Amino acid sequence: MIKVLSIAGSDPSSGAGIQVDLKTFQALGAFGMALPAAHTIQNTRGVSGVEAVPPRLLRKQLDALLADIKPGAIKTGMLLTKGTVELVASATKKYGIKNLVIDPVVRSSLGRMLLRTEAAAALKKNLFPLALIVTPNIPETEALTGRLIRSAEDRDYAAGTLLDMGPSFVLIKGGHGNGPATDTLYGGNTVLEFSTNRKKGEFHGTGCVLSSAITVFIAQGLPVEKAVEKAKQFVDKMLRTARPVGKAKTKYFQFLCENIESSTRGKHAR
Repeated sequence: MIKVLSIAGSDPSSGAGIQVDLKTFQALGAFGMALPAAHTIQNTRGVSGVEAVPPRLLRKQLDALLADIKPGAIKTGMLLTKGTVELVASATKKYGIKNLVIDPVVRSSLGRMLLRTEAAAALKKNLFPLALIVTPNIPETEALTGRLIRSAEDRDYAAGTLLDMGPSFVLIKGGHGNGPATDTLYGGNTVLEFSTNRKKGEFHGTGCVLSSAITVFIAQGLPVEKAVEKAKQFVDKMLRTARPVGKAKTKYFQFLCENIESSTRGKHAR
């Protein structure tokens, strides 16, 4: 049985965070576990507040879980505080977690900070060196490197800066631009691009679904390059069924029975 864990923020609208991570894990046939690192106050219109889970409580939960069940891969999302980042880094080393996928959530789409300044420094110093892959989008890459990205050369330089912080791979997601949705993978002495046609509309949780899918495929034993390729294909497929669910026009992923059945058939067919 493939077992995977998400440590991330809780989204009560279930469009992102640990809620959509668990949906993705299940859709891809993995046994998913989740620990909330923070709770958000949000709906389809955006995030209006956020509060961290006390590190003491999160530490107890992590120790209890990882002493009993060792996941094949762990994905982190919104961690918010320095204390939480350091705690996750300590647990990663203590329990010998090799497949760590970091989705470095920095701020919400409306600009609310979801990673405090001191937490960002701790993320780069303590957690990035333990990561198999880090998956920032363009704005997150800019925030983490302090470099504006206006060209492919800027992106390449920023990727090098992130790789120097210690992860084995960096996937810079290009979903915030125009034209095809192109994500670029750096690491292993290669640079690979994964492109799909951009879908119309605004979507919630795309980065969470992508990083969660990568986590599952890595736990299955796929190399990072193949895991990213399959995750990108999965997200593209799921975007086709995304629909608005609240008063905002933002589209949410719909994990329908046919999505899960089709994904399962594809997994068994390999």
